[in-house]
Amino acid sequence: MLVKLYEKNNSPKDLDRIVQVLEEGGIIIYPTDTMYAIGCHALKERPIERICRLKEIDPRKHNLSIICYDLSNISEYAKIDNSTFKLMKRNLPGAFTFILPTGSRLPKIFKNRKEVGIRMPDHPIIMEICKRLDAPILTTTLPIEEAEDIEYITTPELIDEKFGSEADIIIDGGIGGTEPSTIVNCMEGEAEIIRQGKGWLIE
Repeated sequence: MLVKLYEKNNSPKDLDRIVQVLEEGGIIIYPTDTMYAIGCHALKERPIERICRLKEIDPRKHNLSIICYDLSNISEYAKIDNSTFKLMKRNLPGAFTFILPTGSRLPKIFKNRKEVGIRMPDHPIIMEICKRLDAPILTTTLPIEEAEDIEYITTPELIDEKFGSEADIIIDGGIGGTEPSTIVNCMEGEAEIIRQGKGWLIE
């Protein structure tokens, strides 16, 4: 199902329907400040497993990332020291994935993992949904095959054509980007950029 949303003044009915799908273990595709992504309620294991199968990744080995709606929300699901907190406060919301030690509130699919990626995209649609859900959203970029047209991960109608059978709701937030987030590893206390993407870190 394709649902058109805007940066502001969206129908509460549409937003509530999306939140309900997430609460019931559904999967959504949505715009972020970098690329379109696919996600689910991060505290529900079954939809996480569905997404991992779709992307052909092993959740025990592959890094998993979650979207949180504010910094205090992040501290419930990841461990943040003072210097990392200040760094994140300077740069979020923004096009970054911060790699942090996992907290205890994440489900057991994360339990054997020492780290979790944290996103707070600078995009009003997904941030509003995350806030209404009052829980983190597992997030990963849409898969694309090597020779495939980039429009299948940037154009909502083509995303719907390709992934409509996999996702319960696809949010049309306009044409998406093609540049990924900047990944910042904060596992050792000092920030290290391990992939330069769209975000430019203010240190």
